[in-house]
Amino acid sequence: MNDSEWKANDSSSVALEKFKRDSVYIDRNGKLRNFNHKKVSRKKCNKLLKHEGRGWKYGSGFVDGIFPVLSPTAQEILDFLEKGVESEGIWSSLDKFPATLDLWDDIFTVAVQLRMRKKWDSIIWICRWILLRSSYKPDVICYNLLIDAFGQKLLYKEAESTYLQLLETRCIPTEDTYALLIKAYCLSGLIEKAEAVFAETRNYGLPSSAVVYNAYINGLMKGGNSHKVEEIFQRMKRDACKPTTETYTMLINLYGKAGKSFMALKMFHEMTNQKCKPNICTYTALVNAFAREGLCEKAEEVFEQMQEAGLEPDVYTYNALMEAYRLFYARGMNASLIEKYQEFSSSNSRAGYPYGAAEIFSLMQHMGCEPDRASYNILVDAYGRAGFQDGNYLLLENLDLGLYIREIHIHCNQYAENLSHAEAVFEDMKRVGITPTMKSHMVLLSAYSKMGSVNKCEEILNQMSKSGLKLDTYVLNSMLNLYGRLGQFAKMEEVLTVMEKGSYVADISTYNILINRYGQAGFIERMEEFFQLLPGKGLKPDVVTWTSRIGAYSKKKLYLRCLEIFEEMIDSGCYPDGGTAKVLLAACSNQDQTEQVTTVIRTMHKDMNTELPV
Repeated sequence: MNDSEWKANDSSSVALEKFKRDSVYIDRNGKLRNFNHKKVSRKKCNKLLKHEGRGWKYGSGFVDGIFPVLSPTAQEILDFLEKGVESEGIWSSLDKFPATLDLWDDIFTVAVQLRMRKKWDSIIWICRWILLRSSYKPDVICYNLLIDAFGQKLLYKEAESTYLQLLETRCIPTEDTYALLIKAYCLSGLIEKAEAVFAETRNYGLPSSAVVYNAYINGLMKGGNSHKVEEIFQRMKRDACKPTTETYTMLINLYGKAGKSFMALKMFHEMTNQKCKPNICTYTALVNAFAREGLCEKAEEVFEQMQEAGLEPDVYTYNALMEAYRLFYARGMNASLIEKYQEFSSSNSRAGYPYGAAEIFSLMQHMGCEPDRASYNILVDAYGRAGFQDGNYLLLENLDLGLYIREIHIHCNQYAENLSHAEAVFEDMKRVGITPTMKSHMVLLSAYSKMGSVNKCEEILNQMSKSGLKLDTYVLNSMLNLYGRLGQFAKMEEVLTVMEKGSYVADISTYNILINRYGQAGFIERMEEFFQLLPGKGLKPDVVTWTSRIGAYSKKKLYLRCLEIFEEMIDSGCYPDGGTAKVLLAACSNQDQTEQVTTVIRTMHKDMNTELPV
């Protein structure tokens, strides 16, 4: 048979003759796949570029995979620091080296490596050795590294003292010094102090600097003050300080995390209109923005634009695209099952299925980019989420019983298959030498928990213990919820006993699970017992606690009791959300009660500006 007669079909039922041979590959499941060779660069990813060390500067540090080459002495120092030796041991070892210019360069090359690895304590020890023990005269870079390390550890007073020490030694601060000090204050939530430092840069006659503005924006975002970022960005433009690629990338990240992909795209367009060239971090941030909203097609468009711009996707970009398909499926399952089938039966798109994430995973390997732990976790979660969600089939009330049963049967089989894929990926991760973390186990535990597979979940918990992973409150809460959902209250109480007798902290989430599960099962007295325990445990009921209590009485149509608890909730200073409104309305037995609850909801929505559905 010649090549022109070979017409086998791939998994999307597309004739292979439509594609060049290099556009077809076999994925990890042994299935034939294809990709558009015109849109996907075939250059291998993840190549490590190296060059000789060039010192350290905050505003132009080592980026895009370019790292300094370590000399034998620098490598020896780094290896020693990696052992976690105490400061005196580190100082004694550094004392033995001859004080040469080469050692000075080696120390700062090591500091760069430590900074990339976020080893702030080691940086502090090295810089303090220079200040207190060595014969070297510290320069501004040494002080800047110390300010940075103290800021990252939220030790703003120490960062402040280091800055004052810099001034006392008549060392001239640079824009990096101010940038790092501003960031240190922002990370600690001290915006007024950050503003004071910003004003001081003007007193020293320093012009408006993108380095300082970028550090300010970065610090605000990481310090939990994102609301002020737009104000600083507009001030930056008013000061005629041109935003850089880093500036726009942070803004795109900000909007993406806030679920405002349209604003992230607007920022990207502004960036390109200003002739500011996006880098791989910018494109990845935009892919992430669309991914968080499950907008797969938009995410793929950006992915293709990045390659057309000559940039190679790295593992973070591929992970972002995988995340788009994972979240798309999770969101799709919340829609009507009928609409979901109509949407996907009309196209061969991989969107809506865990196989979309699997295809990206296979493509990433095919292109020579090695998946990391996050890649495997996303894929395990994608398969795990592709199952039943609570209440899915309540949406099928308009279908006839026969179709209802057939759909359940199809999804039971599909979910079982997806779970086997999830476990296979998990085992694959271990096979390639990546040690599963707590999160890795949790995504698998979550998948089997949704299916109600108690034995499998208990097996995963045993695996975690054997792996040396210490179970935490979140893990035990997950098991508590699983037992409660399946009505295994004796086991649920056993888990609670383990938590109370062990080193685990039973938090408000723990008691919310207990209150909700007993309430939904109709064990009102036991539910109220747990509620009464909260003050003695030092725990304050939150909106979930109150809503769970109201929900228990709502199921029994005890309307007046629901209103009493609702009033207690408001008196305690806890304000309702949409879930509270929903259970209150469910308690209504007649039109008068419905109108009364609706009036209360409207009034509270107006007075408190809460997002309550009416």
